[in-house]
Amino acid sequence: MLYKNRAFPTLGRQIYLLARSPYVLLLIWLLPLLFCNSGQNSLIAHDEGYYAGRARQMFESGDWIAPWGNAHHKTPGIYWLIASCYALFGVSEISARIPSAIAGIFCLFIIYEIGKIILDKRIAWLAAIILSVEFLWLQFSRLAAPDIPMIFLVLLAILSLLKAEIYPQQSSFWLFIAGLSFGVGFFIRSFMIFLPMMALLPYLIAEHRRHHHLANPMLYLGLAVGFIPTLAWLWLSWLRYGHESFDRLLGFVVELGSEDRNHNGILYYFWNIPLKSFPWALLSLLGLAVLLRNPIPRYQLILVGFPLVWFTELSIFSTRLSHYALGLYPFIALLAAVGLDWLGKIYSGGFTQQKVSPQENKRNLFVSLISQTRANLPRNLSYTFGVLGTILLLVSIFTLTFTNDFYIHQRVILGLILGLGWLTLPFVWISRYHFGKKFLTDNYWIACWLLPCWLTLVLAGSLGLLSDYNPAFKAFFQQPAIASILQAHPVAFAQVEDKNSVLLNFYTPIPGPRVEAISQLPALSYAWISAPKNPQLSKSYRVIATLQEYQLIQVLP
Repeated sequence: MLYKNRAFPTLGRQIYLLARSPYVLLLIWLLPLLFCNSGQNSLIAHDEGYYAGRARQMFESGDWIAPWGNAHHKTPGIYWLIASCYALFGVSEISARIPSAIAGIFCLFIIYEIGKIILDKRIAWLAAIILSVEFLWLQFSRLAAPDIPMIFLVLLAILSLLKAEIYPQQSSFWLFIAGLSFGVGFFIRSFMIFLPMMALLPYLIAEHRRHHHLANPMLYLGLAVGFIPTLAWLWLSWLRYGHESFDRLLGFVVELGSEDRNHNGILYYFWNIPLKSFPWALLSLLGLAVLLRNPIPRYQLILVGFPLVWFTELSIFSTRLSHYALGLYPFIALLAAVGLDWLGKIYSGGFTQQKVSPQENKRNLFVSLISQTRANLPRNLSYTFGVLGTILLLVSIFTLTFTNDFYIHQRVILGLILGLGWLTLPFVWISRYHFGKKFLTDNYWIACWLLPCWLTLVLAGSLGLLSDYNPAFKAFFQQPAIASILQAHPVAFAQVEDKNSVLLNFYTPIPGPRVEAISQLPALSYAWISAPKNPQLSKSYRVIATLQEYQLIQVLP
């Protein structure tokens, strides 16, 4: 019987190795960030409501081409993904957000693989961890939107290009996957996929003598196969609406590229990206400086050139929105990982207080000062973030003490946690270099950068701040008196076309037609209308309930 028992150590070793797998550890780190919530979910207006609502319309009507009755201005890939989740899990906010969550998980795995190829395992691991705690990235990984799925395809294409270099005998397969990813990316995000494709051209052209990617027909075959869903959808749409199908698709991108609808100037991304990826954008600048001083052989045009070209394209593009730049965030994470690893090595080497002799010439003096500044950078950053943490802590305590607003308190608690976390940076540095705690290696110091952000974002998710964006809407539809009406009768929409109306459409169980006036509705029917600015008693309908700026009415006979 002894041979049977030998299986147990083998099984135990397999479990041990699996538990130490970087992918398992990344999942353990990421899942609380993605799925912690308050138990309630509600959509955010305006885009998320549109994507979730249109996908629901596809699913419930059975028309996966254009159930809204006219040619559409976007490719329907994201609608198909969300509608497929509705078919599997039912119509809900969670189902609508599943494609982004899954794509977000795979993005972390792929950025880890890319980092291993271009840099090393330690920096790759840091990059994946940093990406998961970039605020805007995490927020959109929890939304029903096409951005994260598209970026997953872009990263998959880049990884495939790298794999094609490493394994020449398998290059045809990997280049097919790269082309396929870009083709499917068009189905998901329409013409936006061309921005990362063009950003890759410097790498593809400048390094062509080495990898010959552009000369391999499998790249173009994959691209053609990837375009099949788009071409099929366009053909079926053309059969219904003729050339309008193409006009709407092309007209929308021309409109976005020709006018600044949000009045965000050309410098918008210079401040918006650092703000929404703080503090990682700061560290990415250090990483960029390191890579410019010590370029990565063969891959500099991917690690540095690709995000810089994409950033330039986005800045030139007239319509500038924060989520358009999400594709840069994985590369911010890679550069920040380079910078943080570089700082960690300096931290391990200690800090110096060299005295520069006045007899030294100016050049040596300058070099010495630069060297001194670099050596003391971990200490200075630790103190700087310690000061920021102290300010956050004091402001949070003051606000909690002198305000009674629950809404404010929820957000102030986040500042409290983040402030306390950032105070650990100077604490660890001082403990090592002033109290001789040599066990506090660079891993502890780096953890002090990562854990405060992780704890803050997990708490934000647990409070519902990353999943329950419109609780008033959800609570209104759950009222028994309202639910009994909405579950039994179709509800029309009379001149309700503003930003939040997409939420009305999603949460109304049986959406009715859209009409221009109440007079077009039959007697005893129900409708949503915009609440009149000068309310007065109307003889044509009775108001059943009011939800913010909307009224649920019944048409009188």
